[in-house]
Amino acid sequence: MPPRKILLDEDELPKQWYNILPDLPKPLPPPMGPDGSPVNPSMLERIFAKELVRQEVSQERWIKIPEEVREIYMVWRPTPMYRAVRLEKALRTPAKIYFKNEGVSPPGSHKPNTAVAQAYFNMKEGVERLTTETGAGQWGSALAFSCRLFGMKATVYMVKASYQQKPYRRVLMETWGAEVLASPSDRTEFGRKTLRSDPDNPGSLGIAISEAIEDALSNENTKYTLGSVLNHVLMHQTVIGLEAKKQFELIDDYPDVIIGCIGGGSSFSGTFWPFYYDKVRGKAPKDVEFLAVEPKACPSVTKGEYIYDHGDAARLTPLLKMHTLGHTYVPPPIHAGGLRYHGMAPTLCLLNVEGYVKAVAYDQVEVFEAAALFARTEGHLPAPEPAHAIKAVIDEAIRCRETGEEKTIFFTLCGHGFFDLQAYDAYNNGSLQSYEYPEEKVKEAIRQLKEMYPWIASK
Repeated sequence: MPPRKILLDEDELPKQWYNILPDLPKPLPPPMGPDGSPVNPSMLERIFAKELVRQEVSQERWIKIPEEVREIYMVWRPTPMYRAVRLEKALRTPAKIYFKNEGVSPPGSHKPNTAVAQAYFNMKEGVERLTTETGAGQWGSALAFSCRLFGMKATVYMVKASYQQKPYRRVLMETWGAEVLASPSDRTEFGRKTLRSDPDNPGSLGIAISEAIEDALSNENTKYTLGSVLNHVLMHQTVIGLEAKKQFELIDDYPDVIIGCIGGGSSFSGTFWPFYYDKVRGKAPKDVEFLAVEPKACPSVTKGEYIYDHGDAARLTPLLKMHTLGHTYVPPPIHAGGLRYHGMAPTLCLLNVEGYVKAVAYDQVEVFEAAALFARTEGHLPAPEPAHAIKAVIDEAIRCRETGEEKTIFFTLCGHGFFDLQAYDAYNNGSLQSYEYPEEKVKEAIRQLKEMYPWIASK
């Protein structure tokens, strides 16, 4: 009987985060200003804590996790790794399927791995309030939880579609003391401008980011925090992959393929970066593959262009070289709220362009079909975001059934679906809608971007 749970003791909690920058196949393109010149990292200190900016550009491979942060991690870390034996049996596959369960954290997702760290470093610098955006609410919940631990205030701009779909995420954030606003809101100038032009705007992460940054820039002792995309955020998430490597050592196994959902790229990057390190340093016992999964409704990597673009709709952020649908993207109100971002982590995009990471997109109906099968076999109810990874895992396991390959497949269940029952209800009663983002909209957004910044065509 194979072990169903692979557990680590608290003393095996990682003491360092892994930083991928020194090991990328080529240097990461720098952030750019609107004039096409590189942005000095010190400019980022207007909105981020100084230590986080230092981590963002650091070439140190290993960065120490402060003991205060590790102590809080121990509330829920190390997280368990499971073998999905019942799913394997249902699929009649010779493959072995393992998953790391990040849904056991107090906010119910992987997000506090970076929220705790970001709140800690801001607190150490005397910051009193943090602002942020949130899509489905996982990141906002994690920041509210973390700010409460360090005696700080939190203001969360929540994408309006999710604010309306998932009221209990708002209740959770407010219970931890956060102020939660539906975005676009009347709190900021950009929010008011957006509502004047479109009173029924469902919101987007790009709009919510703009509001949160404007708020931070307009108030003293206030900084902005981000739940994905940037290097330091993804680095904090490597506790997932570092723990998983130890767990695979306990069972004398190693993944053939690592699969993860991507919205901004944090949970997937935190999972696969440590295994990528093994691969590029010649330490991996297998030629492990990395597969990123996104929704067809927001296909940043599979349909977007690899080009410089702003991270927010108001163009307050520097431009980053990434796959993008264009910063004007307003997503349909699909249920995977955490995957509705127009761009993607620059490191992930670079690795995709260089051939280290493959990407695939799925429709939300087939994603929920996979999620339902997972729930009915393994018992865990996945959030819509990791359900995308589960769909790809099932497809890979079926391929193994057809070829007879005994692959080891690994993914991260980055959050539970207890606040997503409305989406499951829609799937169960047959009212869940398919949606694929039109390619012509991407082309038009990129055309406007190139008109705005002619220099990006040569970068």
